[in-house]
Amino acid sequence: MRILIVEDAPMLGDGLRRGLQLLDYAVDWFSTGTEADHALGVVHYDAVVLDLGLPGEDGMSLLARWRARGSRIPVIVLTARDAIDSRIGGLDAGADDYLVKPIALDELAARLRAVTRRAAGLSSPVWKHGALEFHPAARQAYWQGKPLELTSREAMLLELLLAHPNRLLTRDFLRDKLYDWQGGVESNALEVHIHHLRRKIHPKIVRTFRGAGYTLGAAEDCT
Repeated sequence: MRILIVEDAPMLGDGLRRGLQLLDYAVDWFSTGTEADHALGVVHYDAVVLDLGLPGEDGMSLLARWRARGSRIPVIVLTARDAIDSRIGGLDAGADDYLVKPIALDELAARLRAVTRRAAGLSSPVWKHGALEFHPAARQAYWQGKPLELTSREAMLLELLLAHPNRLLTRDFLRDKLYDWQGGVESNALEVHIHHLRRKIHPKIVRTFRGAGYTLGAAEDCT
């Protein structure tokens, strides 16, 4: 899951970025609306964590513009404003959720999971695909009832495939979701992760469309 943080306070912004990275999220952090706007134009983010009190154009105006452009990306608003009208204003501008500072990292991560599940139409706490079960909150997968030992990147990739079961996912799309701009990545890293998923789960759990991308294998083929 790749997250965009828009927060002008250096200590908080860097702390959220580092904390979410430790929880195996790919995270980009920017301090201005201009930078965030540019990032949203080039990267397929899963969610945005948006501070309202930004310098220049504030977060409320930024969010309203994104929604006016038709963007449906889940947005969690961060605000130091505890007044009810501020919360209502953020939700009316198109926010999916809000948190009042100071915030707990575990709560932010839980809310990110919730808004991204809703956006994907996957409200169930357990996702099933044939003999495969995936628990997104814990990023734990089970194959034929037995727990799988997956690396964090393998679990993230499996989550992406399960979240888009009928969609062809390009190599660039998957790389965008798995890696932020700070993290170096080898050219064949994605193929290595896919190879490991096939070895640990089933050879047909991931289908390759040469020159186009990858998709989740049919449940009936993975028995």
